Amino acid sequence: MPQGRPLTVPDDGLTTRQRRNAPLLAVHTGDGKGKSTAAFGMALRAWNQGFDIAVFQFVKSAKWKVGEEAVFRQLGRLHDEHGVGGPVEWHKMGAGWSWSRKQGSEADHAAAAAEGWAEITRRLAEQRHDFYVLDEFTYPLKWGWIDVDEVVSVLAARPGTQHVVITGRDAPQPLLDAADLVTEMTKVKHPMDVGRKGQKGIEW
Repeated sequence: MPQGRPLTVPDDGLTTRQRRNAPLLAVHTGDGKGKSTAAFGMALRAWNQGFDIAVFQFVKSAKWKVGEEAVFRQLGRLHDEHGVGGPVEWHKMGAGWSWSRKQGSEADHAAAAAEGWAEITRRLAEQRHDFYVLDEFTYPLKWGWIDVDEVVSVLAARPGTQHVVITGRDAPQPLLDAADLVTEMTKVKHPMDVGRKGQKGIEW
């Protein structure tokens, strides 16, 4: 799309303004690096426009401190104290379940994920936020902890103009079909392929 302009204009009876203000469902998937980073970049733009931001992290340890969290918490304080940007909430779902799954049983992790999704469902129904990042949300969908069809149905029926961005590998096809924007990150090279570990300022 050159200069952000659509190649065709649909005959849907909507005005340009109505299309521009339509809620967006975006999915960032694929095995390449940058899915969450891109989602948080979108959230930064939304915050700058004064949107109410909510981040829900799945499959991240509750003890794992990521750089984006620290920045967005600072931005939230900036809004609260000076009225700049929008309000920010950051939530880690569950009690520290992560890739290692060291804490708790799989049933515990599944229950934590389902509880997190139930909270998101309530907030969508209440139109609590303007912009949601569901980080690494594809994994509880892939593992069967949360029903994909239910997620698609809730997102399709969400009221208002709430934008939702979902990240993670192996996004299920029904979610891709329902999304307005799908980006697949494809790995070409990665330093970990040659034995280099994650680096400060790059991975966290």
